[in-house]
Amino acid sequence: METQKKSIIGPCIRLHPADNVLVARMNVAIGAQVPGETWGVRSQVLAGHKIAARFIKAGEPILKYNVCIGFAAADIQPGSYVHSHNVSFQEYERDYAFGRDYQSVVPVEAGRQASFDGIVRADGRVGTRNYLGILSTVNCSATVVRKIAEWFTPERLADFPNVDGVVAFSHSLGCGMEMTGEPMDLLRRTMAGYARHANLGAALIVGLGCERNQLNGLLDTQSLEPGPMLRTFVMQESGGTRKTIEAGIAAVMELLPQVNRVERRPVPASHLMVGLQCGGSDGFSSITANPALGAAVDLLVRHGGTAILSETPEIYGVEHTLTRRAASRAVGEKLLERVRWWKEDYSVGRDVQINGAVSPGNQMGGLANIFEKSLGSSMKGGTGPLMDVYRYAEPVTQHGLVFMDTPGYDPVSATGQIAGGANLIAFTTGRGSMFGAKPVPSLKLATNSPMYRRLEEDMDLNCGTILDGEKTIEQVGEEIFQLMLRTASGKASKSELLGLGDNEFVPWHIGIMS
Repeated sequence: METQKKSIIGPCIRLHPADNVLVARMNVAIGAQVPGETWGVRSQVLAGHKIAARFIKAGEPILKYNVCIGFAAADIQPGSYVHSHNVSFQEYERDYAFGRDYQSVVPVEAGRQASFDGIVRADGRVGTRNYLGILSTVNCSATVVRKIAEWFTPERLADFPNVDGVVAFSHSLGCGMEMTGEPMDLLRRTMAGYARHANLGAALIVGLGCERNQLNGLLDTQSLEPGPMLRTFVMQESGGTRKTIEAGIAAVMELLPQVNRVERRPVPASHLMVGLQCGGSDGFSSITANPALGAAVDLLVRHGGTAILSETPEIYGVEHTLTRRAASRAVGEKLLERVRWWKEDYSVGRDVQINGAVSPGNQMGGLANIFEKSLGSSMKGGTGPLMDVYRYAEPVTQHGLVFMDTPGYDPVSATGQIAGGANLIAFTTGRGSMFGAKPVPSLKLATNSPMYRRLEEDMDLNCGTILDGEKTIEQVGEEIFQLMLRTASGKASKSELLGLGDNEFVPWHIGIMS
């Protein structure tokens, strides 16, 4: 799969010589002539949507970047609007060719590696922020952890300038669920990933006392040791709601001076682990922001860093482009096993996007189905080798490009990546998703200039300059990489300036409720 490398000009974009569709760079009127084509446009086509570049026979693959994104549902005349009304979604055979295109990364030569100003913890892990976190084991203690965190207003934290905040991580799970098995294991490893995250200087865990996710069970199964920087409370043993809130506030007050005793110092970019997200995609996502983020990922990996590609439903249909880059057949098979689980076990008969249809916002943005969305989504991972595949919220230990099995829903997906160790999120959007991800900074990358100008308060970088013909993918990729380093060094992201991120801790619930 090739990406556009030159600046883009003209009303329509041809992404690959073999493509039978063009992408409208701007709104195109009926009867408009496209330079270099002998036909006129047969209907109004909105920016980001597709136009038939030639006659497409019924049943013929629709090709974008020379990748199949569906099949013609009927004969399509040149110049016709091509979208979900005349593109059918159906399965087709794909050649996984495990490791065929694998090429090892050429690292940046010694002495030229990039660096950022990070927070080095006692065990050598590096944080990009310095929060104090409060976790609930169950929904029944969610109010308590929120009340504790809310007490610590900016005024009350003024004497602790190196503390980025006190943040609550509450959720709706922990009881009424299976007591053993993967659903409980998943919740516990997610909580543990946050409790020991490099961006937390200390943590409190608050339980109710009678829940299925027992505090002691959480600690034992996840090898968490209570101590000076990890405090625990059980409401039924602490005197109830009010007394537990008071005890939690007192514990945080005791911890704050210690959490505040940090300073940033230069560390190699190899300590940067970036979770890759996209939401509210449009027809330009695969042309601007996603490949530009992929170019930044290629740079990050060359400097020894790690990027986590996720959202399993949003690589479906192009998973073969990843297995071909896998470091081994075993890595490629791990990816396919996760895809098969989604298709054959988890989502059978469900009206979800891995089974075809994408969200209304994606449809309005020009994406016909999940194959087309996946085509762009996978580009966030760049062009380098796929080094490993992880289950949701598993600790990521492999450097380079890796994959983590998550849903496409952004808060759930990012929660898994952060639990796995991501200390920064890079989030592309074409429609304008509003997102934060405490305790890590989240960078919002806009696919097009009109949306960026409309939502500039929320967007960190405009990748629409590629579409405008002002910059190349490589130039914007370098800008993203440098923005990652500055943000990891402490520069506030737009979502941080707006105070977003308090409601995005959403562990994936895959089990039944009882």
